[in-house]
Parts: sequence; C-alpha cells; structure tokens
Amino acid sequence: MKNAIRITGARENNLKNISLEIPKGKITVFTGVSGAGKSSLVFDTIAAEAQRQLNATFTNYLPLAGRPDADSLQNLTASVVINQKQIRGNNRSTVRTITEIFSLLRLLFSRIGEPHIGFSNAFSFNEPEGMCPECDGLGEKVNLDLEKLLDRDKSINQGAIRFPILSYQWQRYASLGLFNGDKKLAYYTAEEWQMFLHGDKEHPRLKDEQDIFLRNYAGLIETFTRRYLKKDITALSEETQLAIENVTTRGICPLCLGTRLNRQALSSKINGKNIAQLASLEAKPLLAFLSAVDSPKAAPIISSINDGLSHLVTLGLDYLTLDRPTMTLSAGEAQRIKMIRHLGSSLTDLTYIFDEPTIGLHPHDVQGLNKMLQAFRDMGNTVLVVEHDPDVIAIADHIVDLGPDAGKDGGEIVYQGTLEGLLKSQTLTGQYLKRKNSIKGSFRQAAGKFTIHNATKHNLKNITVDIPEGVLSVITGVAGAGKSSLMEAFLEDYPQAIYFDQSPIQSSSRSITATYAGMMDEIRDLFADANKVSRSLFSFNSKGACPECNGSGTIEISLPFMDPVKSRCESCKGKRFKQAVLDYTWRGKSISDVLEKTVLEALSFFEGTSLIKQLKTLEDVGLGYLTLGQALSTYSGGESQRIKLSAVLQKSGSIYILDEPTVSLHMADLEKFLSMLNQLVDEGNTVVVIEHNLEIVKNADWVIDLGPEGGTKGGQIIFKGTPREMLNAKNSHTAEHLRSQLNIS
Repeated sequence: MKNAIRITGARENNLKNISLEIPKGKITVFTGVSGAGKSSLVFDTIAAEAQRQLNATFTNYLPLAGRPDADSLQNLTASVVINQKQIRGNNRSTVRTITEIFSLLRLLFSRIGEPHIGFSNAFSFNEPEGMCPECDGLGEKVNLDLEKLLDRDKSINQGAIRFPILSYQWQRYASLGLFNGDKKLAYYTAEEWQMFLHGDKEHPRLKDEQDIFLRNYAGLIETFTRRYLKKDITALSEETQLAIENVTTRGICPLCLGTRLNRQALSSKINGKNIAQLASLEAKPLLAFLSAVDSPKAAPIISSINDGLSHLVTLGLDYLTLDRPTMTLSAGEAQRIKMIRHLGSSLTDLTYIFDEPTIGLHPHDVQGLNKMLQAFRDMGNTVLVVEHDPDVIAIADHIVDLGPDAGKDGGEIVYQGTLEGLLKSQTLTGQYLKRKNSIKGSFRQAAGKFTIHNATKHNLKNITVDIPEGVLSVITGVAGAGKSSLMEAFLEDYPQAIYFDQSPIQSSSRSITATYAGMMDEIRDLFADANKVSRSLFSFNSKGACPECNGSGTIEISLPFMDPVKSRCESCKGKRFKQAVLDYTWRGKSISDVLEKTVLEALSFFEGTSLIKQLKTLEDVGLGYLTLGQALSTYSGGESQRIKLSAVLQKSGSIYILDEPTVSLHMADLEKFLSMLNQLVDEGNTVVVIEHNLEIVKNADWVIDLGPEGGTKGGQIIFKGTPREMLNAKNSHTAEHLRSQLNIS
C-alpha cells in the first residue's frame, strides 16, 4: 500500500532478512535493547536508501553510495535525519548562527533600531559591516606569547622554538645559512632578533636569493600570526590546536568586550538595548522583552522570533542564550536545536528520523519534546524515532520492537503494533514497561563527607553542600539547573576524582572498538608471537594495510558541504588487511576473524589472556554486542559515551563522577549497570552520578536536587536526602515525577 513504507528482506548488519510496513503520516517508535538492530533498520537501511535515491536524481553531480543490504524498499520519501552528532561549527558558530532567530533579530534591528545604521548585515559579526575590527568578530583576542614559545637558553637546532612545525622550519632556515643554528637565542644581537622575529624584506641576501623558500621568509611572529591567529584553527588536528594553546594567551576582546560587533552595530538600540544585549538573554526574558516592543511594521518579524524562542522553551532549552557557542552544546542539546531549525519548514511529506531525542532531558521536559514530535507529524510528515524512554513510547501511533537480544542474538522483529499490544507481549521491552520498581529498602550510611564551599560557577547561587563519602549519590534537576556546574566546582576542590563527562570521545577516523579499549597492542603481539613475524603486519595502519583503501576498509569520496560518501573496499571486502596477512592465525582465527567477534564472543575466545579485564568492563556498560573491529565513527551517541565510560571505570581511584552514564541504555540494561555501580561503592568508592533516569534515582543512597528551573532560575539546592525522603519534597520537578511513577499522589 502507498500509505506505508515497505521494507522487504533487510539484512544490513545484524538484521535477519526482516520485512515490515511502516505507516506514513504517523509516529513510529523503534524499541529494543542496545544492539538489537534499531539503528541498522532505521538509519543504515531506511535513511541510507532514501538518501541514495535522492542523490540518484543528481547523477551528474553526486556519487552514489552502495545500496543497503535488502531485497527492496518501496514508497520512501525524502528523509531528514536529526541525530546526536555535534553540530559542525567553528569558533564563530553560536546558537544564534544555527537558528533563524538571530537572522530575524538582525532584520528587526535594521527596521526599527535607533539610530538606523543599515541593512541586517550591519548587525552580523561575520560580515565586515558589522564585525569588530579588533577581533574580526570572534569576541576574543588570541596573542602569541613569546615567553611560552621560545626557550632562550637553547639554540634553534636544540629546539628553542617550542612549536614543532615552526621549529623544523627554522632549523631548515638555519641549515641554509639564514641563522647560526647552534647559537643560543639569549646571545642574539638586536639585528639577529629583528630578523628572527620580524624578518627584513630589504635584506640583500633574501632579496637576491634564488631559493624560493628563503626568498619568502617573513619572520617568526608574522608566520605564526598568518597561519594560526588569522585563521579558524578548529579545522586543524587536535594535536596542533593543543600546541597553539600552549604558546598563546587568550582573553576577551578589549574593544567589543566579547560582543563580536563593532561600535556602530552596538549603537543601535530597541527600547534601550542593543542586539548583543538581547543575544545574551535566555529565551523567556527575551520573549518578555519583545512582548513590550510596540511597532506595527515589526509585528510579523517579532511573531516569527517568538515562534523560535517558544520552541526553545518547549524543548527544555529555555536556559540557552543566543550567544552560546555551539561547541559547548551537549549531544542532546545539539539534536534539539536541529529540531527547531526544521520546525519552521513549510515542506511536507518528508520522513523525519530522530535518534534518541530524550538524551539530556529531565522527565519534566519530555512532554514538550513529545509535542514537537507530534507537530512534525501533524505537518503532514512521517516521524521515525529510535527511543528507550517510556513516555515517548507512550505517544507512538505504531511501535516496532527489535530483538530478542543484542548483536547476533538480535536483528528480528519481535513485536509491531500499538502500545497496548506491546504491554501484553513477552518481549523484553514489553516486560520492563510493565514493571513498577519501588525505591530500594535500605540506604548506605556515609563514611565521611566532601564539602563544596560557596560554589558560584555559572548559574550556581553561592552553594555550600556536602557530598557523602562511600555511598551512591545522584545529582538531579531539569536541564540547565546547574548539575554539571556543581560537579565542576567539586572537581576544583577534589581534583583526584575520576570524571566522566558528556564531551565527545577523542579518536581518529580509523579508531575501532579494540584500539579505543586498549586491546589492539596485545592482540597484535599474540599474532606476531604465534607466527614469528613482525607485529606491524597486524596493524591496518601499518604494513598489514590493504593497499587499495589504506586499511580503512572503505573507499571515501569527499563532497563539499555534505557528508562524504563511503562504499566498501572491493579489494579487501572491508577486512582492512592484505590477503597475505589473513593467512596468519591465532587459535585458528585470522586477525580479521578476531575483529569480527563481539565483545561477548571475545570473552571466551581470549580466555587466559590479560584482555579479559577490558572486555568485561565493555560488557558491564552494556556493549557486549559490539564487534572488536567496529569503527567508532559508526557508533551511536550512546555507544560512544559508554565506551568512554568503560575506559574511565578501568582507572584506579576512590571518587567517581559520572555525567549521565545511562544515555541510550534500554530498561533491561539498567539492572546490569546498577549492579556495576553498586559493586564500585561496595569496594569502598564514592560514586556520584548526574542523572535524569528515575530508576537510578530510586536506587541511590543520597539525592541532591537542583533547580527549581534551568539557567538563571536554577542553581539552588531544592532537596537533599534519601530517595524515600524525596517523596515529600516540594517545588521539585524530580520529586513530582518520582511520585507520579510510583502512583503516589
């Protein structure tokens, strides 16, 4: 039927030749344990084929990716994927630049701002007409610090320049006779310092020099400034960015005071405020300000701005300001910002695909998210949602439950239909949705305390609070209430604590499960020792790499302004290694065979080796279904966070701070995770978890609730005590939802 997306014989990744129909114009929620095949079906099959077919209409311009492994997909529409990936941006990118709100605000000032200074580009820090001339619209000044850059007690050849790229370059200058490479900088004459730092374009040796390298010599300061201070360095490698940070000083621009705009742009005001002052307001205060603007000719613009701001409020992002840098947004915040960008679209009959949109949301804010999902549907679109949250599952028009378990034990459709039918089913999702776990019966007693004194970080309002020692504590509160800020203040006083945050994992495009988990070196050693050959043969980054794809397993075609198109390398069939390398075995398996094993399979395969510790930790955080060779670039946001968590949990310490560790965990996986947390505490550790999941709250020994709201209306301690005592807490959104879940009025 045309009113349904029809999938026949889907076999992508772990999918087991499944066929199904998904109703159009409805909200369909895909459930199942982590690794059951939800992403393989929704993203790697439906979204991938919709994008491939769309690209096929531009065959002269766009290369085609391979077809997903399926017999057929019918009745697809153009798809829009709103995922957890961080918003691509640079140091100019802010919340205002990725939403239409600031564009409308600039238009508003160009119409009714006094004095009138020009069109809307006069209020843009990315345009010459509006940007601050001192910082070029960045809001900060980064200056080269010669004391950090240079070691005057060394010569050029001894490494006097503490910046590797330039150190090598100046050593070459010295080898060509421009400097005495063995003379310490401290002994340089005034003329030598002038040449070293600033160059001398009139110097005859350079003017007549035949060597182009020497003829283009510009001096150390000018070279560094041109290459690294006049460009966006976010596109450079992390190693280079760190090297730049080590030799520079950073501060607020003294001219624009961080507003990024020039004096003319800041001179124009509406009701006494300039555009930078409005961009620094949170959504609700900005809405209140605009409601007082009385201008008939600006009414349509203000109405459109209000729509965007109202969406921020509905999605629980009212604590964000328009000048917030995008690189500081969490994965959940980034995904919800993307939703707002599409809500203003007049396009219909699209398929919107969401990847766990409740990440980072307090139960209080999920209702607003549900309204947004329903709004996408009611605009005439099909909405597909991968989600574990029971409140989102409850609004589904149609549910597809995959399983029965993860990895090779998943990939089947175990239920499809309504919520009522799911609750009657025997699937893991159905069983856990019916469970109503109570608060645990007893609570550990603290062995001591760690005190946070007068915390004022970000929105914290001079908080002094004790974190109990030797127990499981949970920090709760709506998004933006100050939970992470409180833990940052804790870390300043107790830096020995091991901290797991929500920042993206640091890895290269070639990283796989085994390399990130620190197992690959030993695996290579096992193969090398058994076969009496070089260990470098068993590295797809070295001698063992397939020459066709250089060990990536894929052929990638980069496209401007779009994600690259990847296809499997036909030479190695995606195995990454030369065929000769695959002839070597350990315990009867090739290196490729081993990397195709799941974590659970590897636990038995590597029995008797030291790899068991890393593998067991991966299993404990719910990643037993991942293969050792799975590329980290294919991980979901939740999987990325959990493999990072596994690395954190292998560190030795006595205090663990975990920021939303249950991201992407199915209800069935929570029990195993809680068992791991309790084991940590029972071993004498202090564990503090920032968490929205009420199952974790119910199993805490101590709860600290912040609020009452987010942003400027947060930053206060609303409650502290046991979960049972929390049932009586007033003015607490967390307590309200805890009572509701336990059916306590």
